[in-house]
Amino acid sequence: MEPQKTTERPRTGQNYRQNTYKKRPFYFRKKVCLVCQKSLEDEIDYKNVMFLRKFVSEKGKIIPRRLSGTCAKHQRFLTRSIKQARTIALLPFTQL
Repeated sequence: MEPQKTTERPRTGQNYRQNTYKKRPFYFRKKVCLVCQKSLEDEIDYKNVMFLRKFVSEKGKIIPRRLSGTCAKHQRFLTRSIKQARTIALLPFTQL
């Protein structure tokens, strides 16, 4: 009797490791625009520094839409107001 030939490869390498670790399913919540939800359009003003600081990081960068959850319309208004507040020196350009 001849030994049977197997075509299976040994379980080593990258493919084996990928299959052994189970990845968690990724769930995300849809972010709702804070300004739309609470109808705070009047709050978006370059003089309202406390409101604008919510949308500026610690290093002074404007937080993007995908992180802050604002809609495109209000993100444009926020960006414009933050830049105005920076030029008048109400908000710092770099660190808070």
